[in-house]
Amino acid sequence: MEPSEALGIAAQIAVTLAGFAGVVVVFRRESIHEWLPVDKLRLRLLLTNSILPLVLCMIGILLLTIRPVSTGIWRWCSGFAFVVSLVFAVTMMKLFRRLDLREIQRERVTRFVFYLFGTLGIAANLLQLYNAALLGVFWPFFTGIVVQLLTAIFQFARMILLRPD
Repeated sequence: MEPSEALGIAAQIAVTLAGFAGVVVVFRRESIHEWLPVDKLRLRLLLTNSILPLVLCMIGILLLTIRPVSTGIWRWCSGFAFVVSLVFAVTMMKLFRRLDLREIQRERVTRFVFYLFGTLGIAANLLQLYNAALLGVFWPFFTGIVVQLLTAIFQFARMILLRPD
């Protein structure tokens, strides 16, 4: 599969997941302003993990349209993905730490899931850095996109399956 095809498919999935966030909000009885902070964090994770891959896909597709195709295209994409993902990770960690400790302790699965996907995100981000510095190929960049999309899919399923308190 060519990189442009893979990026196009990933962009379609990202748009779909972002739309599913609206579905989640509509099916909840209470207003989003009345949600528990942990539920707001889940929604933010769903939205961010669907919007970031969309942005990364669009940048990759844009750079693929430039002729002749630069040999450093995937280095640049991975470098940008590294910086954006790092900012996202720091922001989410700050938000996670602001949550009520009793609420997090009550939901051990929430803590486990946050750290599990955080670890996957760190691994994908280190791969972005490695790709930007040494490899310069497509697959590490795309791996970062896939990890974010899988996280968004998991958040969507979790928000649908969990009952609000």
